[in-house]
Amino acid sequence: MPSGRGEHLLQRVLAGSGADPGVEGPLRHSVRLPPRAGRPVGWPSWVPPELRAALGEQGVERPWSHQAEAAELAMAGQDVVVATGTASGKSLAYQLPVLAALAAERRATALYLSPTKALAADQLRALDALGLPDVRQAPFDGDTPMDARDWARSHSRWVFSNPDMLHRSVLPRHSQWAAFLRKLRFVVVDECHTYRGVFGSHVALLLRRLLRICARYGSHPTVVLASATVAEPAAFACRLTGRDVVAVTDDGSPGAGRTVAMWEPPLLPELAGENGAPVRRAAGAEAARMLADLVVEGARTLAFVRSRREAEVTALTAQRMLVDVDPDLVRRVAAYRGGYLPEERRALEAALVNGELLGVATTNALELGVDIAGLDAVVVAGFPGTRASFWQQSGRAGRARDEALVVLVARDDPMDTYLVHHPDALLGAPVEGCVLDPANPYVLAPQLVCAAAELPLTEEDVSGVFGGAPAAAVLDELVADGVLRRRPTGWYWPSTRERPAGSVDIRGSGLGQVAVVEGETGRMLGTVDGSSAPATAHPGAVYLHRGESYLVEELDLEAGVAVVRPADPDWRTDARSTADVEVARVLEHRDHGGVRVSFGEVTVTSQVVEYQRRAPDGTVLATVPLDMPEQVLRTRGVWYDVDVGVLEAAGVPHPRVPGALHAAEHAAIGLLPLFAICDRWDIGGMSTVLHPHTGRPTVFVHDGHPGGAGFAERGHAVLAAWLAATRAAIRDCECRTGCPSCVQSPKCGNGNAPLDKTGAVAVLDVVLAALARPPLARSDP
Repeated sequence: MPSGRGEHLLQRVLAGSGADPGVEGPLRHSVRLPPRAGRPVGWPSWVPPELRAALGEQGVERPWSHQAEAAELAMAGQDVVVATGTASGKSLAYQLPVLAALAAERRATALYLSPTKALAADQLRALDALGLPDVRQAPFDGDTPMDARDWARSHSRWVFSNPDMLHRSVLPRHSQWAAFLRKLRFVVVDECHTYRGVFGSHVALLLRRLLRICARYGSHPTVVLASATVAEPAAFACRLTGRDVVAVTDDGSPGAGRTVAMWEPPLLPELAGENGAPVRRAAGAEAARMLADLVVEGARTLAFVRSRREAEVTALTAQRMLVDVDPDLVRRVAAYRGGYLPEERRALEAALVNGELLGVATTNALELGVDIAGLDAVVVAGFPGTRASFWQQSGRAGRARDEALVVLVARDDPMDTYLVHHPDALLGAPVEGCVLDPANPYVLAPQLVCAAAELPLTEEDVSGVFGGAPAAAVLDELVADGVLRRRPTGWYWPSTRERPAGSVDIRGSGLGQVAVVEGETGRMLGTVDGSSAPATAHPGAVYLHRGESYLVEELDLEAGVAVVRPADPDWRTDARSTADVEVARVLEHRDHGGVRVSFGEVTVTSQVVEYQRRAPDGTVLATVPLDMPEQVLRTRGVWYDVDVGVLEAAGVPHPRVPGALHAAEHAAIGLLPLFAICDRWDIGGMSTVLHPHTGRPTVFVHDGHPGGAGFAERGHAVLAAWLAATRAAIRDCECRTGCPSCVQSPKCGNGNAPLDKTGAVAVLDVVLAALARPPLARSDP
């Protein structure tokens, strides 16, 4: 294909948009990223000849520079994280030292951990293809039959598993794994950038539990981590493992040239949304049209969408468009998502690689690890939440000699709107840092209980493994509550109780899950998080599952069950709630005169009080009161409060203050994921004209997880940049009074009212002007 392939495909997509040549089209920005030459180096001297030969048969003639650098460090016993781009061959960086060690030491073992079973299966297939003797690689996950698990524990030398199985099966029964752990040379932590927030905090402590047990058996395995490009990978890997980790970030692999386009779907003048706000064409519909156009061009294309249902709808829509153009192309478009059987996923992956499939609409299931690269185009329908994920997805496009197209299609969302109008915030900015907090007491407490049940905790464990003072404080509470027992030699789990690991959900919020059950059949449809159940699964709610709709008849939060029945109403439901944020403890405070900025511990009390039935056009058909229990969340937040006189002088009189603060709060929540790897659903907020703690108009943004997940803390650290981006997103949106692209929120408990777009810009102008001046006072309790 010619070198201008990416630009040619962009012109094809633009022509298919139907934009009037005399009117501004949906293309907001495009840039060509030049190709990068690869830097191959010689094989390390310790790589066995048979391993080199096997890799050569797979087309690997020499390693790239970053692969050899990371492998040399790992082989020397240095913990290392390799953080390079998609399809840069990170797997070889850990395969070389692991396979060399297994060949040199007859009883040596290795453990591979990945966030998904599909990724581990993909790595196993790659290892199987090498055909090396006496490695005895084996899976150990939730799908592994019991007899195969027994074989893996007794005979495998390289076990492929995940954090969940390590937590629930391996560590609680470590004595059964004694032979494996005694000779453990390497622990591989793949796609480690996915371990962030509460889940990442659990995994960080889980790795400390593993390394503590290894030390008990006399081993000190080297940890090799692989990551997409993230900010400060060495510091992040240190927080994750509790060890000193060296980063390898200089990517020596070749990179294809790409044309990257920023696309904003047009407004639909015939439609109006909530409170009369303008509505844009849906990103999924735009992606489906692009997918069809690119398939007609013969371009192998992935369209990344946000949900399983959207993957199915996008593929189906593209197929319908192709029927009128070339019916033979219909069968060459498919959907790919989680929930398919493993053999179905493998068949789809193979069909995409060999060209049988030209177009695939997928969730982020194809973002991580699965060996699919060298495509002609990638369409990203909605910013995936982080720059790291965007580059991971876009990296699926481009082969060594051929250039490719990447299109980001903006959703109706403040983040997406900001990025397409400020492309340097995506294309010219460094990727985000991963946020996790192993000292979060809501994570630390259950992990310490699990560790004590595995092996009594000593003073040395507390100070050297689990973080010192925060762990000691949590242990005191656990002893006072009778969960653990304190003896002169350490902390013990009462031996008469069953093991605690089974009751600790390392991926959850800590508030449990609610099962959604079909009343007539007893069939379990799925689960919703306990914290969101009152808003999404309350009595009378419309619940969607795999394209089918149900009505919730009963919600029992104590039992963790929501009972539903099939229904197809011609309306949707929106829950409305009240919320209150109480300041429990100020951890940091800065006074800028008319503006104060604080960070600390907060208690969020929320209650769903009613829901509205809405017609498809947004019209409210009925408002139904609800009697839901209050929910109390103790977490961390960042907030600013502003003097009333300063707001008045800035053109925001008292009657406009509620709408101005509310709009600024919504937009800030939408933009925080630009600075911390999180989703807007991981955080919450509240604004009020008079808060009892500050005595002034105040805007809060808080973590949505017990104890906090580090997101609000990150927001506090970059407050000026975060609020500047928030102001720009509101100011640059072309709507008149506010819309989903700037200040409306899909999760607002007050029905997006009141909102004052221009007032929000004025409030943020005041805050940013104050932040530009040195603080009058600062306090760090």
